[in-house]
Amino acid sequence: MLPAGLDPELLRSFVLIAEGESVTRTAERVGRTQSAVSMQMRRLEEVLGEPLLRRGARGLEPTYKGVWLLERARTLLALNEEIIATFRAAPLTGQVRLGTPDDYALQWLPGILARFGKTHPGMEVDVLCMSSEELVQRLSHGHLDMALLTEGHGRSGDEVWRGPLRWVGPQGGLLHKRDPLPLATAHPGCTWRRAALEALGRNGRRVRVTYNSTTQSGCFAVAMAGLAITISTPTRLPPGLVWLDEEDGLPPMGDMGILLATGEMPLSPGGEALAEAIRQGFAEPR
Repeated sequence: MLPAGLDPELLRSFVLIAEGESVTRTAERVGRTQSAVSMQMRRLEEVLGEPLLRRGARGLEPTYKGVWLLERARTLLALNEEIIATFRAAPLTGQVRLGTPDDYALQWLPGILARFGKTHPGMEVDVLCMSSEELVQRLSHGHLDMALLTEGHGRSGDEVWRGPLRWVGPQGGLLHKRDPLPLATAHPGCTWRRAALEALGRNGRRVRVTYNSTTQSGCFAVAMAGLAITISTPTRLPPGLVWLDEEDGLPPMGDMGILLATGEMPLSPGGEALAEAIRQGFAEPR
């Protein structure tokens, strides 16, 4: 928890004094006598082998090394308290209903849910995979506690990710050279589809939506069969698919955001814990 020899009680008293409290006031706050607090400071200096406090015009002040220690002691104490609070807290139990499009589920959720399951074994997470349009309706009717949504569906939420949409095609294929361009995408309400068609329109490319699928796996299957190109956020592509870009004659589509939206009712403590786990999971480097 803390480096060997660094008693958190010593650090707590040191931080109070270094932040301007007198020894008398510090003793009152930590529930010790003045002489006991003075002995704590001597003990801390013995452990570290450096003077940490000096007598100044306003009482005891941190030395140069004391200032260095003060910054890190605050962090150590906060971490110490967080660890203790986490393990002493009553375990969370219950159920959380999470909605997500299948592409986000496959790309991000396995790691997030695995870590959440280890830290909150008493929580049950029900995952429903649907399009963002359908998930918005489920949220509005109280059938979900939270959902990951592609931006642009009239629902506010916390933006957990923003990045580029990219073109995907079969390896070694020449579909991107066809005119009109064959495209596999979702139904007309999909924001990815709209972004792709607008980008192609600005570039003067003719396009024909030859396949519609409500799931990314369906679009990938069509692309793997060599029948159309499709679109995706950056992810690990299945074997047989490659990224396509401007060098292949395809225009950039711009960035797209992923939102974490919650239902009409306040989240339970378990729901709040899952929401935070999702935010942290999306913030990790990929």
